[in-house]
Amino acid sequence: MRRIVALLVIALLGAALYGLSDRSSGINVNGVTVSNATFRSELAAISTNINLQCYIAALNPVNYAASAGGASMAASGAASWANLRVEGVAIDQFATSHLGFRATPSSLAAASTSLESEMSQAAASHQYSCAGTPAQALGSMPAEMRNAQIEAQDASLYLISKLNATIPITSASLRAYYNGHVASYDSICVSVAVVPTSAVSAFLADQNAGASVATLARKFSTDPSGAKGGAYRCFDPSSSSYSAVRADTISTALDTFPTTPVPISPTSVLFVAPTKRTVTPFAKAESVVVADVRNANATTASVQRERILYRAAIAIDPAFGRWALTSTGPTVFASATPAKGDVGSAAVIKALSTASTATYR
Repeated sequence: MRRIVALLVIALLGAALYGLSDRSSGINVNGVTVSNATFRSELAAISTNINLQCYIAALNPVNYAASAGGASMAASGAASWANLRVEGVAIDQFATSHLGFRATPSSLAAASTSLESEMSQAAASHQYSCAGTPAQALGSMPAEMRNAQIEAQDASLYLISKLNATIPITSASLRAYYNGHVASYDSICVSVAVVPTSAVSAFLADQNAGASVATLARKFSTDPSGAKGGAYRCFDPSSSSYSAVRADTISTALDTFPTTPVPISPTSVLFVAPTKRTVTPFAKAESVVVADVRNANATTASVQRERILYRAAIAIDPAFGRWALTSTGPTVFASATPAKGDVGSAAVIKALSTASTATYR
């Protein structure tokens, strides 16, 4: 009897300890845990450091501002950061167990430089003016958080290097990619026309009748450039606006406005016409080539990332989000808050439920 009682006490004690351990686990990926305390300290670091928050938001633009509670964050931000942490741990595990990945001081240094570059490019692409540098943002992280991010970047780079479809970030590979896509890096000169929505039909009618870009801009554009026929400026790959200009003009013939404008306000639209394209030397286009190759590699890697996440055993503290399969793959998402009307109707539902139960007693 004493032995049975002792076993019961041990079992209950074990269950209690497991319960405490389970409650302290913020994120668990295949048995690897990011504790509740660690994860909350990371949320606090992001929500209270404007520079760090700026770069994290550039990587995934959601609200990372502090919430009402102490050391808390808006639900969307907490879920987004949880998702990044889950991906980092899962990729690190996969690269270690399946590909023989082992971090070294030199690989971690390279990963840190790569992560800083990625943060800088993300901020530039969203036109964020962060208060400090990416290195300062990393330096402001708690040590465990910073080490985890750099090692996850190291593992991700190692994983990408092992995928057959990826392009190495080497001078030879980058130049070969540039030579195969040289037209994508043309310097582009443009003319613009900012046209009131009320005049768009007349603008298109004149265009269909054969009016030139300069004539249309002088007649319809409210932009100051209209007085000189819409001539605006030239953009080369080093310009922060180059990607947007390239996207707006890639399907448009020279000296022609597109038939579909870009809305820029409730009362105006923008027409952009490429007027000149010139080849940009590789040396001047290299930074954009690197970004394009990284994006291509990221697309390839995202397929492998989804496979890794599909096979992972993942548990998330509900306070930080829910792990589920969505239309874009497995991810952490913020639970929706019930509408006030739904909450108010709870009493009615309870009353109906009580009445129904009473009927069948």
